[in-house]
Amino acid sequence: MLRTTLAQLRAHGGRVLASCLAVVIAVAFVVATLVLNSSASASLLKAVGAPFVASAAVVTAPEDADPAAGGAALGAAEEQVRALPGLAQVSADRETGVQVLLPGRTGSSYAQAQAVTAPGPLRWERTSAGRLPQAPGEVAVSDRLDAAVGDVLEVTRWTGEDGTEAVTSEVRVVGLVDLAGDPTAGLYGRVFATDEQLRAWGAQDPARLRVAAAPGADAGELTDRVAAAVPAAATGELVVRTGEEAAGDVASAFTGDAAALTAVLLVFGAVAVLVAGLVIANTFAVLLAQRTRELALLRCVGATRGQAARGVLLEAAAVGLLASLAGAGAGVGLAAVVSAVAADADSPIPLGTLVVPVLPLVTGVVLGTVVTVLSALAPARAATRVAPLAALRPLAAVPVRSRGGAVRLVAGLLLTVPSAAALVLFSSAGQLEPAVLAGAVSFVGVVLLAQRVVPAVVGLAGRLVRGGGVPARLAAGNAVRNPRRTAATATALLIGVTLTTAMVVGASSTRATAGDLLEAGYPTDVVVSSWDEPVDDALLDQLGQVSGVAGAVPVLEGEVSLDDGDTTGVAGVDPAQAAQVVRSQQRAPVPAPGELVVSGYGAEVLGLADGDAVTVAGEGGTPVDLRVVVAPDSEQGSLMTAADLRRADPAAAVRGAWVRLDDALDADEQGAAVDAITEVVTAALPSSDVSGVVAVRESFDQVLTTMLLIVTGLLGVAVVIALIGVGNTLALSVVERRQESGLLRALGLTRGQLRALLAWEALLVAGVAGVLGVALGTAYGLAGTASALAAEGPVVLDVPWARIAGIVVVAALAGVLASVLPARRAARTPPVAAIAD
Repeated sequence: MLRTTLAQLRAHGGRVLASCLAVVIAVAFVVATLVLNSSASASLLKAVGAPFVASAAVVTAPEDADPAAGGAALGAAEEQVRALPGLAQVSADRETGVQVLLPGRTGSSYAQAQAVTAPGPLRWERTSAGRLPQAPGEVAVSDRLDAAVGDVLEVTRWTGEDGTEAVTSEVRVVGLVDLAGDPTAGLYGRVFATDEQLRAWGAQDPARLRVAAAPGADAGELTDRVAAAVPAAATGELVVRTGEEAAGDVASAFTGDAAALTAVLLVFGAVAVLVAGLVIANTFAVLLAQRTRELALLRCVGATRGQAARGVLLEAAAVGLLASLAGAGAGVGLAAVVSAVAADADSPIPLGTLVVPVLPLVTGVVLGTVVTVLSALAPARAATRVAPLAALRPLAAVPVRSRGGAVRLVAGLLLTVPSAAALVLFSSAGQLEPAVLAGAVSFVGVVLLAQRVVPAVVGLAGRLVRGGGVPARLAAGNAVRNPRRTAATATALLIGVTLTTAMVVGASSTRATAGDLLEAGYPTDVVVSSWDEPVDDALLDQLGQVSGVAGAVPVLEGEVSLDDGDTTGVAGVDPAQAAQVVRSQQRAPVPAPGELVVSGYGAEVLGLADGDAVTVAGEGGTPVDLRVVVAPDSEQGSLMTAADLRRADPAAAVRGAWVRLDDALDADEQGAAVDAITEVVTAALPSSDVSGVVAVRESFDQVLTTMLLIVTGLLGVAVVIALIGVGNTLALSVVERRQESGLLRALGLTRGQLRALLAWEALLVAGVAGVLGVALGTAYGLAGTASALAAEGPVVLDVPWARIAGIVVVAALAGVLASVLPARRAARTPPVAAIAD
């Protein structure tokens, strides 16, 4: 039987091409997803976590620790760590915020100054021009500062208890540090100087300790020794992590959990495999229908039913293995192309390093082979179930109202109805995991019900095309004559369109919702704060005239006492003006007259609750009765109206401003506007701070956009596989109706009319599958968005109707195109030869 199977493969290699192509695409999808995830993780760790990847251990203070106490603890731990044996290098990283005045500018820009690592295994800084600093007075800078080698910068560090003492020094730029691929590079400028220079700028205590192991030393044991040697680690004052853990935490803090994106992509990979399985099953049905006589002849000359079945499965295993190997290679190639393109592009997610682990390759090959064999089980059983002599005659179509059809109907209803109700419930509650499970179960039920629903809808649609002449009328009748065949033809495309629509709707809604959430988390584009001098009207007028600024409102600062005597700082804004500047009041509402808006943390510290009545008064002011409004997720301090604050504290002064940028600005223009605002503010108020929060929001927005584009693009693979399935089932239809087509030709139907008949039939089936898929996909997309984001805030449901209509049109046209080859094959068969079969 092995020799017979191999001979069949050699003789009919062209027939298994479609099946091979489906397996290749599905396996390539899965392998490319896994390889891209590994590559993205490695590239992201290399870029964002570059300071830590060579470290055996990293010692830091907890995130919620007091900066002064954490720095002191790290300073004490430095001596303890340096005394340990088995170390190659210890780096005490110092950093501080500075203001940098660039040549030819009148105002300063904020930058983060950090000590360049001493030469050794821990040095991660690389220059794109010039060199790294070697002595005080020399610095290297990032591209964000827009300085050149040789420029002389004026660096100001504000010190003192109240931050009003300025320490200014001039430094020369000797190099540009390459931060390409680091998504955080555009948030603020960076200045790299020697450790001695950082101490002169006030950074006496380190921000972290990085430890490299000596050659031959065990990194894990060294990390344990570091933790044991630092007493503050046992009390929780300091945290000791491996370098890999520290790099991973930094990467996750910016992009979120990379495993979540991988899980999403692998879900679509599983979908591609499922669709490929349906295509493979249909392909083998085509092959076995074409080889019915061959199988019957084998049975007649002595082959048993088991031998015939094993031969078919052996053929499937060979096809699956070869196609899976090709798919694994194609997946690696696809990942390499994507990595190369992303490395050359200005992408917020770096993909410059291609990592090809063995596990994705093995997973893809095994998965493709197993799915191919499992998909061939049903066709193999159907082919070997027929008696040898009966197989030499044409087979009658199995009616849809068979026992198996009834079982599928009942199972479909039992799966769809309860799970659909659960999906609605879990989605509205924002419970992602149970919603995904309910959605998957309901979709399986929908696929089972498709055999009953699709033919019925196709029958209704057929009435609309009866005016298209004889081919259209014949196509309408043929489309419902064999419901199982019609459902099989439509199912693969139905799945592809459903998933594509779900992703399009989900991506659009997620994009809109996430945009609102980003604006809620960062409601103000630019925040200006002055430390010692008030912000006058002239400066506000200057801000309003900066190119790209849509509006600026003053922010008062004062100090008031509460009922219990506690004193707290309060900001005040004009509600009408502030509402025109902030982009969202979802998490940080603008106060109305008589309201005191406090954050969740502030309410806890002050002992306030939402709805409380409180009386505030400053020195020499009039007591003001206010109602407390707690904003749990707000990052702002206590806020009241400017009028209420002036009454409570007559000494309150304008010490800041909220600035909104023009909505039409792109990321580069936003950065330029923030730089211009910084220049104007620091020229008038040297001791001030300008926070370009819009840059943070834009960076997260770019990452989200890139992720959605990746997912949406890869999902198109499932649609390609679905189209292959449509072509296969149409080919099966031609084989099954060979005699019918010959009879129609003998009765006078021309070749063109026969091709038109099959095209009309494909249009009906594909059009119905497209419409049903769009309806289902829209529902699933909205439910998916709600389940993922409802817990974060209000969900914005955004349905891109133009793209939805385009999906229906593409699905219908794809069905017609898939009918071209089967129609040509049917039209070329002479009527006499077809009837004689």
